[in-house]
Amino acid sequence: MKRVVVTGGGAVSALGCQWPEILKGLRTYKNCVCRMDEWDKYEKLNTRLGAPVKFELPEYPRKKIRSMGRVAHLALAATDGALQTAGLDTSEELVRGRCGVAYGSSMGSVNPLLDFFGMLVYGDLKNMNATTYVKAMPQTCAANIEVFYGLTGRLITTNTACTSGSMAIGYAYETIQRGIQDIMIAGGAEELSPADSAVFDTLFATSTKNDTPELTPAAYDVNRDGLVIGEGAATVILEEYEHALSRGARIYAEVAGFGTNTDGTHITQPNQKTMEAAIALALEDGKIAPGGIGYVNTHGTATGLGDIAESRATRNIFGRPVPVSTIKNYLGHTLGACGALEAWITINMMNEGWFAPNINLRELDPQCAELDYITGEGRYIDTPYVMSNNFAFGGINTSLIFRRL
Repeated sequence: MKRVVVTGGGAVSALGCQWPEILKGLRTYKNCVCRMDEWDKYEKLNTRLGAPVKFELPEYPRKKIRSMGRVAHLALAATDGALQTAGLDTSEELVRGRCGVAYGSSMGSVNPLLDFFGMLVYGDLKNMNATTYVKAMPQTCAANIEVFYGLTGRLITTNTACTSGSMAIGYAYETIQRGIQDIMIAGGAEELSPADSAVFDTLFATSTKNDTPELTPAAYDVNRDGLVIGEGAATVILEEYEHALSRGARIYAEVAGFGTNTDGTHITQPNQKTMEAAIALALEDGKIAPGGIGYVNTHGTATGLGDIAESRATRNIFGRPVPVSTIKNYLGHTLGACGALEAWITINMMNEGWFAPNINLRELDPQCAELDYITGEGRYIDTPYVMSNNFAFGGINTSLIFRRL
């Protein structure tokens, strides 16, 4: 099997886009959650909280972006940043058939979806045009990235809810491992929509601390009351190790292990045993003992069942209070983007040697397992291995391990 390394990354997030900006945001120990006053018109929606991104798409030729909605715009901006950091933004490597894309989101762009299905509601096609479906389709990010850059390699679309981004990285890693591609553009994106919040609202899983957005989400805290939906995108450039060396690329990390499985039990409720199994699969794939992992970036949704199941699964696998924290307390739950966004942030924290704390964690829920929940001003940890875990609706579990080179 070939070795796979990360040679670039880019993000669009409420904390910022470049790593120095994101790091600065993390060190403020404040979240990006705000009250969404425009959601007041949805009377039966309990939450009014979101974590939006202040984002304007850079100027691109209209012909190249006319088939994109907001979610694809976010993905494109993150990918442009990633290719630039990898030194591949103007490279002919992209179009030679040895570069592919693996990308996902929970759903396509929402406004085009309304136009698309408006035909069934209003009985006419007045809001539909030649690009409506392409903006709305679940694979819009992957397909638009492929066309924008002229990629002619393999395309993988991972529309697996909250594991879309991490699954994309995992499948891209396996594709290069097997020698099918030399380079893979991998990531996930999600635009903010009140409909996404409504999904979790109906499950009584959203935070309703509408007057104190700075205090939520609060993963693992005994007083947590649910998640907050955010938006964003992240892209990492994965590359075959020898290929990266041959062109003198900077290596941010090696993908050291990947594990994924499904629960086979319930479509929305977490399953501790299969979470454990996914983490174990990643360790087995990388031939790494649990003691070798110095930090785990948790899924950390701030939901009652999710936090408890994940913390217990993590404790059972590691057998010790491994250091953990969640980025969702800062950015909210970015759904299809979170797996890629959290992986890219985790890689950078590993290289920085500093790991962000669990903000809003003031009193640990006694039902959560004994772990080393990082609090205060963060933690300096010198570790060659870190893990990033994500778990999704449909009982889809992922675990990624990165190694510092």
